[in-house]
Amino acid sequence: MDNVIVRALRYVGHIVIDGIWRLGYASRFFFLVLVRSGPSFRRFGLTVREIYFAGVLSLIIILVSGLFVGMVLGLQGYDTLQRYGSAEAVGTLVALSLVRELGPVVSALLFASRAGSAMTAEIGLMKATEQITALDMMAVDPISRIVGPRFWAGVFSMPLLAALFSAMGVFGGYLIAVVLLGVDSGAFWSQMQASVDLRNDVMNGVIKSIVFGVAVTAIALFEGYDAPPTAEGVSGATTRTVVTSSLAILALDFVLTAFMFRGI
Repeated sequence: MDNVIVRALRYVGHIVIDGIWRLGYASRFFFLVLVRSGPSFRRFGLTVREIYFAGVLSLIIILVSGLFVGMVLGLQGYDTLQRYGSAEAVGTLVALSLVRELGPVVSALLFASRAGSAMTAEIGLMKATEQITALDMMAVDPISRIVGPRFWAGVFSMPLLAALFSAMGVFGGYLIAVVLLGVDSGAFWSQMQASVDLRNDVMNGVIKSIVFGVAVTAIALFEGYDAPPTAEGVSGATTRTVVTSSLAILALDFVLTAFMFRGI
């Protein structure tokens, strides 16, 4: 019995120590990315190319998902509001749900699944094929040359993708509520315009999307840079990117929502 307890304590201690070590290593990596990101702006073409890879290539899944999420919100909102004689307020419900919450969160989850996993796999394969070691041998800093442009590309792309997701969602809600269900178009847009506040709703959603972009991109790049140089290691790092990013997005969403909307 004592041996079982000792082994259990050793296992728990090993997990805790390894988690603390990885957290410290990840914090140091994030600090180095911020400090050594100068070439990302001096040679902005590198960052633009990564913005295309992370942002433009994610447009299809973002736009299609936003359209269907908005359509579902329109259906559900109309079904609920029309019971209380407030069907014209469906535009407000769709807009606030997307701008405050679903736009930043769902687009960040999709971004982590598409662009984040691709970044991890790309950098992990560079490490497995010793391209990063070759850069070190040529006195080229791999963090400033490889990691920096990808990091800032993710930070720049995420707010734009979230905005497009929300806009497409509002359009989807319009199609369902106005075109399909017959809600008055003027009431749909006027109530939305009167209810959505630029500072309390739109800007808070933008802040959320920026924070999510920083978190997802940093996690993806760290997992790729820290991946064991094997096929199994790269596969595991890609899986950890999606899982860790998803949990980080949901946790950060709760924290940010608690601070942003507690006084409203």
